[in-house]
Amino acid sequence: MNNHLDEFRDPLLASEMAGKLKAFRCRPCNIMEVCGTHTVSISRYGIRGMLPEGIRLVSGPGCPVCVTPVGYIDAAVQLAQIPDVILTTFGDLMRVPGTSTALLKEKALGRDIRVVLSPLDSVKIAAENPCKKVVFLSVGFETTVPVSALSVMNAESSGIHNYYLLSANKTMPAVLETLASDSEANVDGYLYPGHVSAITGTGFYEKLADKLGTPGVVAGFEPLDILYAVMKLLEFISEGKAEVFNQYSRIVRKEGNAAALEVMNSVFEPCRSYWRGIGEIEGSGLKLREKYRHFDAWQQYGISCGSLSEPAGCMCGPILKGTKKPSDCALFDKVCTPENPVGACMVSSEGTCAAYHKYGGI
Repeated sequence: MNNHLDEFRDPLLASEMAGKLKAFRCRPCNIMEVCGTHTVSISRYGIRGMLPEGIRLVSGPGCPVCVTPVGYIDAAVQLAQIPDVILTTFGDLMRVPGTSTALLKEKALGRDIRVVLSPLDSVKIAAENPCKKVVFLSVGFETTVPVSALSVMNAESSGIHNYYLLSANKTMPAVLETLASDSEANVDGYLYPGHVSAITGTGFYEKLADKLGTPGVVAGFEPLDILYAVMKLLEFISEGKAEVFNQYSRIVRKEGNAAALEVMNSVFEPCRSYWRGIGEIEGSGLKLREKYRHFDAWQQYGISCGSLSEPAGCMCGPILKGTKKPSDCALFDKVCTPENPVGACMVSSEGTCAAYHKYGGI
């Protein structure tokens, strides 16, 4: 073995486990992988082709770029067009289409838009450009929100007053409860996100299982992780058990990451938020607390999230709910490609359409 990950990619073990999975007998059911990284791994390793007949793996709203509405991109473009603004962002947002343009096109027109690896880089840019206003496009789930919170705390303690967040941050619990209650989604079990769970812990999943009777497994991202997690879920479903199992115990603890949660909760508070294709969900977003509201670009510039409509023909919404596959969309791999994306699901590296385009639907 060359490294730790090789243990979870062992081809002999994977073949043995795939054989057991293929032979498993369970009623027809839908298993939703919530995390976009799971979607990529499932596509990359051909795991859908290893499932028993009648068992479907469907993708969920686990790509933060994908669930960010068109209106947020329009608001970001509006900020980028202000002469004294430097816009900073993670790379995935650059090509997401807004109503009429995208950040990459605006950068080509001369707007000062910079890709950063961390919001902490944006605080440094603000310190180096005191005559400019630096706005970080804060899009993400619990995995990245603590660092956005830390960037605000660092700016505050350093006396940097030209740094702002345009927050579209979201949290998982409320959207999972919404999907679990949605008869159209028809989810029988969940592969819960490993990265998010490392921060949040597993307590909420246990409450959800008790409330709605839907089992789940917190899973890692390697092929053996996913194969074992799917097998465990099928056992729960076939036995009628609404239980939660932590397969990713090498990373995830029941209590989560207390330090990260404390930083996140000290800077942000829950708010109502719009999820692309799913709608508004109470308590599913995060806004800056009153103490830090002077870092809020929404408030500073008096802008709002504009259009919530999807591009004509785009099926990102149903795909994010797991009710459609990319191949069901007439635009997929024809009009909509990674080079010319119509919807966000084809842009992000974690997007379902991008994964299906790169690896195929099996």
